[in-house]
Amino acid sequence: MKTLHLHLLRQVSATLLVTVGVFTFVLLLGNVLKDVLDLLASPQASLGLLLQAVILLIPFVLSFSLPIGMLTASLLTFGRFSADQELTAIRASGISLLSAVMPVVALSALLCVACAWFNCELGPKARVQFKALRESILKDGSNLALGEGRYLELGSVTLYARRIEGDKMRGVRVFAFTNGVCYLDLFAPEAELRRDTNRSPTSLVLRDCQGLLLMGETWQGISAEERIESISHFRTAQVQPPKLSEMSLSQLRSERKQRHAEGVDTTPIEVQIHRQVAFSFACFGFTLVGIPLGIRAHRRETNIGVAIALVLLLFYYGFIILGQSLETQTALFPQYILWIPNILFQTVGIGLLIRANRGR
Repeated sequence: MKTLHLHLLRQVSATLLVTVGVFTFVLLLGNVLKDVLDLLASPQASLGLLLQAVILLIPFVLSFSLPIGMLTASLLTFGRFSADQELTAIRASGISLLSAVMPVVALSALLCVACAWFNCELGPKARVQFKALRESILKDGSNLALGEGRYLELGSVTLYARRIEGDKMRGVRVFAFTNGVCYLDLFAPEAELRRDTNRSPTSLVLRDCQGLLLMGETWQGISAEERIESISHFRTAQVQPPKLSEMSLSQLRSERKQRHAEGVDTTPIEVQIHRQVAFSFACFGFTLVGIPLGIRAHRRETNIGVAIALVLLLFYYGFIILGQSLETQTALFPQYILWIPNILFQTVGIGLLIRANRGR
């Protein structure tokens, strides 16, 4: 029995490492393309800072890749296990399937603990540190650098330039925000960056500028042959406080306590708390479902296992997205919707395991 358990653990662990590595790379690449490429336009972004930014993204990505990897590893390993007739050999020796897979289930429980750490503490804190690092690089006015065709966030102001020729720009958009609300939207076909004697940017001159300004609750049109936007405030722009989705579990609980004392609806906070905790159990449910489905698929082909995993992931994350989208609908209790996929996966998984143990 011990030899069998070690064999299954080695097979699952090896596949788990590969799949987690692949999914981490894919998800990390998406985040790098989204959040890190802008840093390359800044002269202040050294290789060390870029590497630090990527490392800070890894805990956030692992909170997703670990459950995905465990599901895929269960499907692939037990698909090969069944296809190679190893299950038949185990049953012939008098060992039940439930006894054989207990170490794998225990491994999934340990991964739930790791996921809870990533979801509730390390992931949100690392994400906030990443944003602070990114903001500190991009908002530094003395190193202001735009990339063509990309938006550059500088504190409360966002700049966009379609074309850049030295300090001259074409197709420039300027957006200004306060408390997360846009109050100024400007467009200028031409603009020029002015610098002081130390070559530090001081202002942005917009020519033939047109746009909209929010006055109260009404947007008013504005235009000017030349409008000068100072960029000195970019250097002192403060990092925005973290969103609810970027708070750790302890921060969310403190925020909930504060809002409750103020008489403010705490449902959005409850949704985030339940999301972090519920998603931590994904590895367990995925394993319970993945083992019997892998056996039933009875194939060695990797593409079959990956296809099944993707279908299950879409189903699981569909409930997560639904619950988060209803966070303002207090009457629908969206925080409890987040637990539905865990309940379904674990219930169905246990049922399928019992059926597979009976040889059905």
